[in-house]
Amino acid sequence: WTSYRRRQCPVVRATSECRRVNRLSIRTLGVAATLAVIAITFFLGSRSPSVDHGDLANPLVGTAAPDFVATTLDDQPWRLADHRGSVVVLNFWASWCGPCVTEAPELTSFAWSQRKNNVHVLGVVFNDSLSAARGFESHYGSLYPSVSDSRGDIANALGVTSPPTTIVIDREGLVSSVIYGATTASALGEAVAEATA
Repeated sequence: WTSYRRRQCPVVRATSECRRVNRLSIRTLGVAATLAVIAITFFLGSRSPSVDHGDLANPLVGTAAPDFVATTLDDQPWRLADHRGSVVVLNFWASWCGPCVTEAPELTSFAWSQRKNNVHVLGVVFNDSLSAARGFESHYGSLYPSVSDSRGDIANALGVTSPPTTIVIDREGLVSSVIYGATTASALGEAVAEATA
């Protein structure tokens, strides 16, 4: 930068002319940096984080879901193996997750509509405090139990890296489908229909 300034502003030139050249260079750099930030923001903002469950292959689909025992938010034991013979829908969620807030009413509607069809919905609290999870469940009036996965054992066993993620397990205990991102009651209905086909 110093050699550039010496070339542009030799001692013989007037001081005001040197300042004008320096201001022009700084403005040019500022405009270029601003355009780069805008371009990166546009690129990242245009990416869609939500993916339809049919778009991504999951290596767990078709394999036996690992059994687990956990405690519900109201301190009751819950074991996956006890629900063999039923379709189980595991929904990984957190109170700090925006898409989880969006899908909460959909999951509640789905759980209510399937309550007599031998379909069990279980929420799995992902990387959240118990008090925040209980507050979320109380606020959204959940019609299905949720368990705490404070150490991440359930998420790790099923390859879940972020909420919301929903895993449908068929009556034989095999993973039938995985839904990444917020889901809807109709998408869950389709996934359960595939699991029982």
